[in-house]
Amino acid sequence: MRRTLVLFKVVVVLSSFVAFPSHAEGRPAPQSDRRDAQAWLKKIQSAAQKLNYSGTFVYQQANQIRTSRITHMLDGRNEIEKLEILDGKPREYIRNNEEISCYVPETKTILVEKRVTQDIFPAILAVNTSDLTDHYNIRKGETGRVAGFDCQAVVLEPKDNLRYGYKLWAEKTTGLLLRAQTLDERGDVVEQIAFTQVGIGNVDRNSVRPSFANTGSWHVEGSVVSQASVSGWQVEALPPGFKKIREVKRLVPDPPPTRPAMTKGYGSTPPGQREVSQMVYSDGLAAISVFIEPGSQSRTEGSMQQGAMNIVGKRQGDFWLTIVGEVPAAAIKQVANSIEFKPK
Repeated sequence: MRRTLVLFKVVVVLSSFVAFPSHAEGRPAPQSDRRDAQAWLKKIQSAAQKLNYSGTFVYQQANQIRTSRITHMLDGRNEIEKLEILDGKPREYIRNNEEISCYVPETKTILVEKRVTQDIFPAILAVNTSDLTDHYNIRKGETGRVAGFDCQAVVLEPKDNLRYGYKLWAEKTTGLLLRAQTLDERGDVVEQIAFTQVGIGNVDRNSVRPSFANTGSWHVEGSVVSQASVSGWQVEALPPGFKKIREVKRLVPDPPPTRPAMTKGYGSTPPGQREVSQMVYSDGLAAISVFIEPGSQSRTEGSMQQGAMNIVGKRQGDFWLTIVGEVPAAAIKQVANSIEFKPK
């Protein structure tokens, strides 16, 4: 279910997938059932932010399967979270409130950045859950077990073809989200994530510290991220319910130059870096990001899909635009075709 920490939103293949009807076939649940289901969504949202928990989850997207471990705790007024990537090159992300530190052991580097989005599993609900009823039919599903815990399922059926459906499994006592499935218009699972092991309750303070030794001597690299209003760039045709939740600018390294003139036109940007603007939109579950950067690099326009993620890259004037989101291709194309530059 997003280099940037934003695109790592994680979701799992377990023994049974229960599909629900497409948006064209979905029927609104009785009012009492909708109220009960909405209460479960609020419980899911609160649990991810306020509980202490630690567990291992597996994420499946297309033919990719990845395993990670997350530990979350409240320490006084501080919210601390540690995400460990268990497959491939080791990485650890430790968040202290709004600051994220990424530990890269092969270069002994710590990359520090402000959090841009708030959608790391199991905290995937980013807004007032009552707003979701305008664009999803919400109902209670069946009960079942995930990672040894009894769970209640909540089903969100899209009312249009510009977003996916979801099935969320919450632990019955605490409301902590233990499994999430993303389904397309046919009811097929396109992405999922679930805990395979989780402990809810006491968390040792040492478990949210970096696992690597002698990190005090590592090089700390601060990512230059600033809140920004992207001057003149607008999306004229957002899918219904999507609102801009964040705009930032960051400096990122240039790709290896292919000709001497590569860095011309970058203004005050330091040599070897380029400024990338990001606009983030969300309907409370799904998110779409628009990245805008100088377009001097040689790239090929086009689109691609990987699991639930759709991506479009296009040139617009002197800029390169990348539109990416866990929404159907129709939504990404609608956004890509309606981005305009209107100087202020």
